[in-house]
Amino acid sequence: VSFPLGRPLGPTPSQSRFQVDLVAEGAGRPAEELRKASGEGSAAGKGSEEAKGRFRVNFPGGGSSEGGNVSFQNGGDTVMSEGSLHSGGHHHHYYYDTHTNTYYLRTFGHNTMDAVPRIDYYRHTAADLGEKLIRPSLAELHDELDKVSSADNGYANGDEGTPAGEATASYTPDSKGVVKFGWIKGVLVRCMLNIWGVMLFIRLSWIVGQAGIGLSVVVIGMATVVTTITGLSTSAIATNGFVRGGGAYYLISRSLGPEFGGAIGLIFAFANAVAVAMYVVGFAETVVELLKENGALMVDEMNDIRIIGAITVVILLGISVAGMEWESKAQIVLLVILILAIGDFVIGTFIPLDSKKPKGFFGYKAEIFMENFGPDFRHEETFFSVFAIFFPAATGILAGANISGDLADPQSAIPKGTLLAILITTLVYVGIAVSVGSCVVRDATGNVNDTIVTELMNCTAAACKLNYDFSSCQTECPYGLMNNFQVMSMVSGFAPLISAGIFSATLSSALASLVSAPKIFQALCKDNIYPGFQMFAKGYGKNNEPLRGYLLTFLIALGFILIAELNVIAPIISNFFLASYALINFSVFHASLAKSPGWRPAFKYYNMWISLLGAILCCIVMFVINWWAALLTYVIVLGLYIYVTYKKPDVNWGSSTQALTYLNALQHSIRLSGVEDHVKNFRPQCLIMTGVPSARPALLHLVHAFTKNVGLMICGHVHMGPRRQAMKELSADLAKYQRWLIKNKMKAFYAPVHAEDLRDGGQYLMQAAGLGRMRPNTLVVGFKKNWRQSDMRDVETYINLFHDAFDIQYGVVVIRLKEGLDISHLQGQAKCLTSILSYFFFPDSKSQSSPLNLTDQRLLDASTQFQKKQGKSNIDVWWLFDDGGLTLLIPYLLTTKKKWKDCRIRVFIGGKINRIDHDRRAMATLLSKFRIDFSDIMVLGDINTKPKKENIAAFEEMIEPFRLHEDDKEQEVADKMKEDEPWRITDNELELYKTKTYRQIRLNELLQEHSSTANIIVMSLPVARKGAVSSALYMAWLEALSKDLPPILLVRGNHQSVLTFYS
Repeated sequence: VSFPLGRPLGPTPSQSRFQVDLVAEGAGRPAEELRKASGEGSAAGKGSEEAKGRFRVNFPGGGSSEGGNVSFQNGGDTVMSEGSLHSGGHHHHYYYDTHTNTYYLRTFGHNTMDAVPRIDYYRHTAADLGEKLIRPSLAELHDELDKVSSADNGYANGDEGTPAGEATASYTPDSKGVVKFGWIKGVLVRCMLNIWGVMLFIRLSWIVGQAGIGLSVVVIGMATVVTTITGLSTSAIATNGFVRGGGAYYLISRSLGPEFGGAIGLIFAFANAVAVAMYVVGFAETVVELLKENGALMVDEMNDIRIIGAITVVILLGISVAGMEWESKAQIVLLVILILAIGDFVIGTFIPLDSKKPKGFFGYKAEIFMENFGPDFRHEETFFSVFAIFFPAATGILAGANISGDLADPQSAIPKGTLLAILITTLVYVGIAVSVGSCVVRDATGNVNDTIVTELMNCTAAACKLNYDFSSCQTECPYGLMNNFQVMSMVSGFAPLISAGIFSATLSSALASLVSAPKIFQALCKDNIYPGFQMFAKGYGKNNEPLRGYLLTFLIALGFILIAELNVIAPIISNFFLASYALINFSVFHASLAKSPGWRPAFKYYNMWISLLGAILCCIVMFVINWWAALLTYVIVLGLYIYVTYKKPDVNWGSSTQALTYLNALQHSIRLSGVEDHVKNFRPQCLIMTGVPSARPALLHLVHAFTKNVGLMICGHVHMGPRRQAMKELSADLAKYQRWLIKNKMKAFYAPVHAEDLRDGGQYLMQAAGLGRMRPNTLVVGFKKNWRQSDMRDVETYINLFHDAFDIQYGVVVIRLKEGLDISHLQGQAKCLTSILSYFFFPDSKSQSSPLNLTDQRLLDASTQFQKKQGKSNIDVWWLFDDGGLTLLIPYLLTTKKKWKDCRIRVFIGGKINRIDHDRRAMATLLSKFRIDFSDIMVLGDINTKPKKENIAAFEEMIEPFRLHEDDKEQEVADKMKEDEPWRITDNELELYKTKTYRQIRLNELLQEHSSTANIIVMSLPVARKGAVSSALYMAWLEALSKDLPPILLVRGNHQSVLTFYS
């Protein structure tokens, strides 16, 4: 890239970020000398050392300004400033990577400001994997050079040493002490431990007894279907972008938005906290059972559970607070014990001892398998009640995802670990169910003497064929699948190992939940969705451990352990977990449905309809498990959802809810475009020339009053002045003022354009604003109050806006307040800004030490008048000319709004003195056919009376400066003057339109007489013929018509009916 001679060498601030200046200093000197820098080559990829060497480019000659000398490495990864090494010298050394030939000096991506694609440009600012780099902006590549330098000098952060765009990226975080887990330790182990719960050892045999082997496998299968679909959905969301800490909460909130995420995050964290209590009490019950057998109870059963539970949870808290490293080691030890216990059981099934036969264990026998294959439900149990008892044993699949922040690569770890854990645990469940069902009979007495000596005729049970008679068990027996929960330890080779397995299963699940809950809660608090919980967002140490969250979880768990009534808590917890599973499945369906281009998971084995099925199944299972807990869960989720929606947290995560809203809006807009407009569905869709929306609040609020929830409202803002400056302002203003409108509860759009003058801008907006059927049909402008003092060319432009609007078939509404509309000059005064703000947001507060003069104070009062309730007053409609009904529709729409509902409509019409009654009746009939309520109709017979002399004199005085007086001038002079100043009023024109002039003056007298107390006046706008009536005369008519009155709307529809009396 070369520049004209005489510019300073080196990347001075006047060139932008990545430019390298190669300038020939003088005719005789060589432009550049190349020397290979020895020993600095580095092979990367397939390239040889030669190809990747670095070159030093020398610029001989002095007199150059000090530039920062930059060394580029080929990856574009680092940029080092070398200015400090050669601070005083005349030679500037530029290092860059090139190939060996001089021709390649301009290495791709280094000889141009344009940046090559690279991950650092796509990072978030808060990325923990490296710094965000800023690519050159379009303006820097596209604008003229001197303008770029004046706009910004290339150093974004004022950091002269390093160009901002290539800020050094540190790819690896400070890894000392930070523990990150792989997929086995982090996900697989955790999920397996969490899924294998107490159920495996204590309840599975009972389920086989009740449901039989066949239905038990169905129960396990059904649970697995739900968890597998959820696992697939979790994998899809987890691989759609970088996953941070927060597990299920993070996945749901980033997919469905803060409303669902916030609701589920709180419930899921709470469910995990209470699950700690549930698992710990399960552990304590087993310990107390052992104490009871050995007669070593401390107090009584209930209190022993409380004591042991409390001690256990304190120990678990200690392990988890010690850090994830310790917790992870504890999990591995527990998994080993669990696997040993399962192995112990399997070995035990192959060694049928005679001592165990009276208890119902005979080893693998076909007869037992056949007998136990079918169901035998007792004690009012059903298939679904058994399923409800088993299902919690299948949950826990999110244990890995919940610590997503502590995984080295959550994107690959979560799918692999979760799905493999579901597969392994399901196979183990099915295997144990089948084997226990093939070895143990349903009922056994445990009595050694129940052997059969003689052949019994009527005994058909499997036990009979194996020479045992348990027929006495018609009542109750202590042993067998149905009666003994400790069947697995009875069958096993070494019973204490099964107890150890039970301890391991409960403690590992408790530990996983104890770690999950604070992590999820911390992520939730970091997002500041519930401001009250902000204090729990703080993390401690290298791993950002949520110690406050641990403490809170510990207290919740301890509270529930002291209740010790798990049968009530268990179904609620299961339902909380299921609610989050349902939402994860729904997230995948919703994201696929929204067709957002950002939804492209790396994990491809999901289907939106299967995910929807999964969500529905989760909801059904919630009711199957416990209907009242399901209802309670729905109510809580809905309550939290409504709360978060109401609070509107200021976050934008690009959720699928946004994407679907867009898609719906798009589809409906297209569908609407295919329908012809119908008069019954006419709505005033207003384009308001507000300029800056906050500058004319009265205009905005009044129009909003009749368009809110009825029609479209677009705030047009024409930027004039230098194009470059205006373009910058446009993009900044668009976001700023749209936000302002939303914040002030204005249902409106902001549409800025750049144009040479107001007329061009107005034309652009009228032609291009809107979309399909959602296009404006009415132009709303404020009255130009200072027209007599301003440049008449501006008045010409202003009046031409009306002509353009009528040309494009728009209706026109001109709004005039006698105090004026524009308060922007007040907003500019910093000293009274506070008083203005307090005025707008607290209009009733009287605490105003206002430094404003009286005129300004009145202007401020007037600008807020439409925000208040209007009370019982009149809206006077002067419907003098039929414009299609817009003059009548606007006041009617006003009265449908809460602030205006007490106002009455009075209608004024012109008529003949001798048939006033007839005209009144005709109008009353018309209004009743239009179904518009009115309080009074007045027929004015004296509209055409000549106005008062003093008013005519005042009018003539007003227009005097704008007259041409062509009769007193030479013809040529007059013609030239009219050509240069087309807005001037000719004598001929004044004479021609004398009647119309008198009518405007007379109407003002009548308005003063009849409507001076009205809240608002809506009146037909007089139309001036294009090319015949000069701008000055038309402006004078509007002035004469509307001066010294309450707020007045001059309305002219486009003369197509907007009202109909047909159904």
